[in-house]
Amino acid sequence: MALEKTNLLTRSALELAELIRSGQISSRELVEEALQRIEANQDINAFTLVNAEGALAAADAIKPGDTRPFAGVPIAIKELARVAGERFTLGSDLTGDYISPIDDFVVRRLRDAGFILLGRTNSPEFGIVPATEPRRFGPTRNPWNTSVSPGGSSGGAAAAVAAGILPVAHGSDGGGSIRIPAACCGLVGLKPSRGRISPGPALGESFLSTNGAITRSVADSAALLDVMAGYETGDASWAPPPAEPFAATAVRPPRRLRIAMTVSSPIGSTVDPMNIQAAHDAAKLLASLGHHVEEHTPEGMVAPELFRAFNVLYAGGISSNISYAAELGGRPVEPESIERLSWGFYELNRSLTPAHYVGAMARVQQQSRTIIRSFSTYDVLLTPSLGQRPLPLGTIDINSDWQGEFRKAGVFTPFTAIWNITGQPAISLPLYQGEDGLPLGVQLVGPPLGEGLLLSLATELEAACPWANRLARP
Repeated sequence: MALEKTNLLTRSALELAELIRSGQISSRELVEEALQRIEANQDINAFTLVNAEGALAAADAIKPGDTRPFAGVPIAIKELARVAGERFTLGSDLTGDYISPIDDFVVRRLRDAGFILLGRTNSPEFGIVPATEPRRFGPTRNPWNTSVSPGGSSGGAAAAVAAGILPVAHGSDGGGSIRIPAACCGLVGLKPSRGRISPGPALGESFLSTNGAITRSVADSAALLDVMAGYETGDASWAPPPAEPFAATAVRPPRRLRIAMTVSSPIGSTVDPMNIQAAHDAAKLLASLGHHVEEHTPEGMVAPELFRAFNVLYAGGISSNISYAAELGGRPVEPESIERLSWGFYELNRSLTPAHYVGAMARVQQQSRTIIRSFSTYDVLLTPSLGQRPLPLGTIDINSDWQGEFRKAGVFTPFTAIWNITGQPAISLPLYQGEDGLPLGVQLVGPPLGEGLLLSLATELEAACPWANRLARP
């Protein structure tokens, strides 16, 4: 039977790589289709840069029989990562048109796996908020409904995959920035464990943030983690390697698991009824698959005061990025050189002392121990992915008071940042679709270093409740 060559880019990246390997399609065909779909989907504004010439040249170098896991498959890199020879902005005007001389380690690993780098995807300035509407590049729109946000900060990445431009995209997550857009756009978003993926070479280790990917399938998420994960020379700390590749663990059915389910917001905010119902429906599905599920909120998880300490750490990271951007761009940090919300974090950090930072770190580590202790009783925690439905564009005002807007962001995404604090892996799965026609995701949280367990359970859920045929733009 002849291969149907329509909508190729909505297929699994692993499947596309096998088609290229066998000679049934060429990498050039995929890259040309991706470029055509970028042109046809300009209304969503997913890309900040498209390197068509470089991508086509790299595609032409891919031949049948290439054994690299993703040889010839197009991918895009989020605006917050460095790509050698390309503009590096952190989503801000402050960097000017600085060109990076190096790849981040994660980008080099994606190249080494055979991916074709197509361009850069949009991100909020410095990745701060869960909506992708930076002053420099303008708003990215959700392919499911262009009046709402695709989430953030990996919003451009998620919009590109949801629109069928790419099968997978690079992302990063410092408070939910992979899982939030995955939930908004009907995709799979895995935040790996702390230390699983190296942040180098330009950055030191991050307590909160990690690289990762946004995909359509659990298998792609597992295989991409195998590509991106691992120690790099000079890393200050790292997660120990798994006993076997994540892709192998992902296809093995999980044992009968003890699963806790909670819809209690960690910041004490009200949760949208549709998101609550999604978690309850997922709990019933898991029970029907033979798992033991009961309602339980881990001790220490609902702690609004904990997020004051989170804000101190977050402000430190953002302020460091702002100073770094000013250095790259050769410009001073001034109120008009960055968005008002970014300036608020910069000012907050300047008002703090080293003692504030050390105290905040001690506070979140102490609280993390309490929360993680629950995973001696339960294997996995189930929550809604989001606290609210995807936000209308402009809901979070980057030119307004940072404290009010960041609180607003927290009400939208109360279930994600807590796992950046504890360092545990968490995954958002697009199990359902809401009455509003928008995707409706649930989040699974694993024990420390428990990505394999999450991927195995997610594969089981994907088989029981398939989402691959739900497309934003067929």
